[in-house]
Amino acid sequence: MAPRTLILAATLGLSGALLAGCSDEPQDAPQSGSGGDDTASEQTQTSDSTPVNLIFGTGGTSGSYYPIGGALKPIFEASDLIGGVQVVSTGASVQNIQNIQDGLNQIAIVMSDVAYDAVNGNNQFEGNKADITTLAGLYPNVVQIVATADSGIDSVDDLAGKRVGVGKVGSGVEQSAKIVLEATGLSYDDLARVSHTGYADSVTEMSNGNLDAAFFTSGVPNSSITGLMQTNDVTFVPVTGEVADKLLEAYPYYETYTIPAGKPERYNLDAEVNTVAIRNILIVPASMDDKVARELTQRFDDYLHSGKVSVGALKDIDPETMDQHLVVPLHPGAQSYYDSRDGGGE
Repeated sequence: MAPRTLILAATLGLSGALLAGCSDEPQDAPQSGSGGDDTASEQTQTSDSTPVNLIFGTGGTSGSYYPIGGALKPIFEASDLIGGVQVVSTGASVQNIQNIQDGLNQIAIVMSDVAYDAVNGNNQFEGNKADITTLAGLYPNVVQIVATADSGIDSVDDLAGKRVGVGKVGSGVEQSAKIVLEATGLSYDDLARVSHTGYADSVTEMSNGNLDAAFFTSGVPNSSITGLMQTNDVTFVPVTGEVADKLLEAYPYYETYTIPAGKPERYNLDAEVNTVAIRNILIVPASMDDKVARELTQRFDDYLHSGKVSVGALKDIDPETMDQHLVVPLHPGAQSYYDSRDGGGE
């Protein structure tokens, strides 16, 4: 047997997983990835001395999750505990959580509302509670309802009888759209047309006159909205008053958010828009080894403090609040790091 084959055989024979929940034979291949050694796609079980490979579930290539994964890939790979990180484009929150459940991803970015449902077995996760934990709270995903200027839509109530893009089926965008409509006393039946389109397709449909409005639940700014504003007059629909109050009371993951006026990097609006937001979180399996979880958390925190952050959404994170106001429990390894960082000892 060749030396390389012997080494591979020995590696595969090692026991004692850093990621105990990872399966050796994933049932489905992850969607198209970017960056990373192909070996990162193997669901590795390693000893304490063997680096672990991670598959990082993000979202669509036009959203914020995917470039965040690309930015964090070299940060995590600099650790001796990490062999390689493969960043993959996915259907975002719902798929990322299910992929972790199935052992296809070992780290992912998700919206807090979807994660809250997952750990509590609600909605699409009924009977399928997810055993996930948080490494860090990220930036807010802001509920942005954008309407064409001539649609006559100035409030959420005005969506009744209109053609509305609500996000892809099962996406975090659709989930937030349903909840906002429900808080307004509306359902899909009250809309003239429901379009399950992603950001890019919603913008195209609005530009073509086929949609009156669309939900964009993302960081601010959203590049698709920015592109739409270059060729079309639009109205940002506020989520305020009784609607916002109902959301904040009923759902622990909602918070208020104001899109400022006069900020070129935030759409350069004439007037501020008050709405609600849902925080994004960085999750891993509860079964991840404590040392690995702590290492990933520390390297992420160090990166945010480095002054070298290149992705706009990551600049919206306050590192001092990454362990606060979370709806999914912190991983013990992450908790250990925050306790040490904040003066609580090891």
